[in-house]
Amino acid sequence: MTGQERHISTDDARAGATPHVVRYVLAISLALAVLAMLLVIWR
Repeated sequence: MTGQERHISTDDARAGATPHVVRYVLAISLALAVLAMLLVIWR
């Protein structure tokens, strides 16, 4: 161990880009789950 810190960019550390598609998928699936639960409760 050399004791020196190596700073690299986020994209280099993750080996690629990080699109925000997952955020939209989670939001839409959560909204659909809440809607489904409301439909089950109200029927």
